[in-house]
Amino acid sequence: MMKNKPLCRFPTIPSVNASTILLLFSLMLGSSTVVFAKDLYDYLDLTWGEDRCKILNNGELLTVTLDEISGSGFQSKNEYLYANIEMQIKLVSGNSAGTVTAFYLSSKGNYHDEIDFEFLGNETGQPYTLHTNVFCQGKGNREMQFRLWFDPTADFHTYSIHWTPKHIVFSVDGIAIREFENMEEEGVPYPNSQPMKVYSSLWNADDWATRGGLVKTDWSEAPFNAYFKNFNEEDACVWSHGASSCRSDSRYSPSSNNAWLWDKLDYGAEGNMKWVQRKYMVYNYCTDIDRFPEGLPKECYLFKNPKY
Repeated sequence: MMKNKPLCRFPTIPSVNASTILLLFSLMLGSSTVVFAKDLYDYLDLTWGEDRCKILNNGELLTVTLDEISGSGFQSKNEYLYANIEMQIKLVSGNSAGTVTAFYLSSKGNYHDEIDFEFLGNETGQPYTLHTNVFCQGKGNREMQFRLWFDPTADFHTYSIHWTPKHIVFSVDGIAIREFENMEEEGVPYPNSQPMKVYSSLWNADDWATRGGLVKTDWSEAPFNAYFKNFNEEDACVWSHGASSCRSDSRYSPSSNNAWLWDKLDYGAEGNMKWVQRKYMVYNYCTDIDRFPEGLPKECYLFKNPKY
């Protein structure tokens, strides 16, 4: 996300009832919204998988590979306590069933916080499932899943996590698809005390990822490859030596470089998010009554979660 720009910069439609074609056109254009061409060596460390994880093209492209022996992954050099993080990703093409490409923020330890994008592969010709989740103090179970409105293997698309003291916003090509608000005052845990790094990996999860594990990885299709570029941490509170790089008074200084910490979704962005959820969301934990026989999580009654 561009520096010092509020979340209301997300593409908006004149009204929720506007033409589907207009919205899809704006979504398709989103794949070219990021123009940063930074040297990935400056921001990322290759952490596992040996030479299956590589930075190429003078630092402009990163590839992760999965084969029968191992997957691979990387992490950010910096640690953050609140950030706008985004990256352009092109997912595994062809028969990707059983594979998972992950891009997420996470702290360390048994009671870790985590904010997840996970892309669940599928059989050739079938759509990917975009799996999102939020962990607080080691507890997740806050899944929302979507079908993407484009082929994520044909080109790069931008996936963003906007994490502030007010809320977490997941977005795809600049379109908010999910918001997790800070309702800590209402007794809902929120990740706001543990610094997190960015992690990404490509790994085999055919015990659960594709149709609940019914479809297994076809290793004759290996190696599987996913591609990353244009990592962006322009707006970020970098955590170092127990302190944040963001000014503590930024809430009261709208003109400061940290004013993004207090942005909120405007009416147009909320309308787009609800439209995407109605059209493309395939699972919402806040509607899964059978999963929570003792009652849905408290936030399901407080958040602006769709009930369809």
